[in-house]
Amino acid sequence: MTQHLFRPGPSEGTVTRPDGHVINVPAGWALLPPGDAALTRRVKAAGEHWVIQEARGRKLFSKGVYAPSETISAIRCELGFERSTEKFTKRREADLRRREQVQTDYVDEFAKAVIDYLGFDSVHRDVAVSLASLVTAHATPVGSGTVARTKRIPIERRAEAAVIAWMRHQTTGYDGMVIPRIKGKRREVRRMLAQRSKDLLRRYRDGGHPGSDCPLKKAIQASEGP
Repeated sequence: MTQHLFRPGPSEGTVTRPDGHVINVPAGWALLPPGDAALTRRVKAAGEHWVIQEARGRKLFSKGVYAPSETISAIRCELGFERSTEKFTKRREADLRRREQVQTDYVDEFAKAVIDYLGFDSVHRDVAVSLASLVTAHATPVGSGTVARTKRIPIERRAEAAVIAWMRHQTTGYDGMVIPRIKGKRREVRRMLAQRSKDLLRRYRDGGHPGSDCPLKKAIQASEGP
């Protein structure tokens, strides 16, 4: 099996090689759009194909796979038959239940990690529970793309990053800031706001009484509604 990586071409039926040259897609080939992981996997395993990826910032996004039209059609029909069987339906339902349980377990685990990171004094236990619930609800949905979904860092660091990110958007004026387009400036602002958020959290850990005008309390009340 041979796989080639390309970028989208300037016109339909063309692709751009890594060296920048534009070439035509072989006759009799078709583009299989992304979206059906099983179909894409089988088409790739069936033989030669071209993977089309587009860079946006630092990320690569799949634009589909070019492969012989006959191969795509045959495998699509084969998959369609398999998916119509009772065996496939039962297996799919079992997989769905398993994924739902995995997600439920992770949400519980993440909420506990947030509570542990907050480490609020017992007098502020209710605030900690409310904040952990809001942060977890925002950060853990499958496909959300938040730091909570990555496995590259320990869950303790994921919890900290999720709390700071939530507070940046909910307790500071970050979303309305006009930040100069200077390299490193946005990172500098985020660091400054993160430190401000950590200082606020420390007051709750120490058992202090931030008061009714506390931005964290206001954000929690606004998020939870009346």
